[in-house]
Amino acid sequence: MTRREPSLFWRLALRVALVLCTGAALLITAAWVYARAAADDAYDRLLLGAAIQIAENLTVDAGHLIINLPSSAFELLGLAASDRIFYRVIDPAGQTLTGYDDLKTDIDLDTVRAEPVFASTEFRGVPVRLTIVARALSDPTLSGFAHVIVAQTTEARRALAGELTSHAIVLVAIMSVLALAGTMLAIRYSLQPIAHLGAAMRRRDPQDLTPIKVEAPRELQPFLASINHFMGRLNERVDLLQRFIADAAHQIRTPLTALSAQVDLLGQDQMDESGRRHLARVKKRADELARLTNQLLSHAMVIHRSESVQLAPVNLVDIARRAFRAAIPITIDPDIVVSFEAQSEAPMVLGDPVSLREAIVNVIDNSLRHGTISRLEVRVVSDREKARVEVEDDGVGIPPGEWERVTQRFVTSRAHEGSGGLGFAIASEVATAHGGRLGFREKGERGFTVYLEIPLAGQAEVKKKK
Repeated sequence: MTRREPSLFWRLALRVALVLCTGAALLITAAWVYARAAADDAYDRLLLGAAIQIAENLTVDAGHLIINLPSSAFELLGLAASDRIFYRVIDPAGQTLTGYDDLKTDIDLDTVRAEPVFASTEFRGVPVRLTIVARALSDPTLSGFAHVIVAQTTEARRALAGELTSHAIVLVAIMSVLALAGTMLAIRYSLQPIAHLGAAMRRRDPQDLTPIKVEAPRELQPFLASINHFMGRLNERVDLLQRFIADAAHQIRTPLTALSAQVDLLGQDQMDESGRRHLARVKKRADELARLTNQLLSHAMVIHRSESVQLAPVNLVDIARRAFRAAIPITIDPDIVVSFEAQSEAPMVLGDPVSLREAIVNVIDNSLRHGTISRLEVRVVSDREKARVEVEDDGVGIPPGEWERVTQRFVTSRAHEGSGGLGFAIASEVATAHGGRLGFREKGERGFTVYLEIPLAGQAEVKKKK
């Protein structure tokens, strides 16, 4: 079982979606990193401001370091209700002046001078972000550097980073959906030339093997050139096949006709009864071979023309009349009454005159050989939508249960021994190729009827457009 391949549109859409998803993931990751950096920067500024305010309130009095903690230093940090604040003030001797004595860091305080230092660590089992600010003391009674450490838990900054990231995710998702929708529309529009090329090929008549001339993008030109090259080769093969059928018809029919003539010239007067019986069998087999050969060539021609000849409006009465004249032999039994009837207004059908003539000839020939006893009638009738060529004879007819069966190749009706061949098969295939059908009508008071039904030219064109 052939695996069904996805369409080019969905292939492109899937790959674009994968690219957009990858890009969206990278953007979200970058947004998360940026949000954390922005949140850290914002809260680090608040930490630094609080530490600087505390450091600026350090004073020296009589050789002692005095601190007056400003309430404003903790007001901004206190806006984060979920966070806790820790601080520690260290004098030049390394002693804790005030605050949490266990608030320590791995940073060497002697290295902190003009520039503040930030660090992330843990204090009392919770992660904190701290800053260290140094204050130079130049009093004669006390000199050196005092250090202020201010720490804050990280819940607020993590919440801010999460909020910024969620907003970025929503924005990236909306932009990705819009980009995907726009890309799918662009892909659909960009693939329209392929649909136009397919529509142009579907609109072409099956018999039209000329090169396709449609505007196509540069990427489709190799594909279009390959199609035109293939159609050119196919047209050459069709021409070769047509010539082969014509040559085969001539080369095979000629010796069969000569063989039948030679059999007819054999004198039966000098033969005994057994010889005459054998000669009759040879003549019968030669006639059957000639008829079968003609039917095989006719069938091959019909198949070929159904795929290579463009249908055109034709007069069904003229075609049926020519078929009637070709099918009725000159040596027909004079006791058989044959007739041809047609309406005054000839119906026009969309068809191939050669194939229609062969189909009608085969139906008439089959009636003469296996049905007609004393009467054969050929009629052309029509209504508003269809035209019919009816062949009626006074034979026993074909039982309804065998109607579908006898249209198959080399099938013999049980009512007609030896009638197997291609006559009805050829007629049925021609009718189907013309949008019609080969039908039968039960034997009534007059006789059994076989009819070839074809849509009128206007109705056939409407069906073809649909």
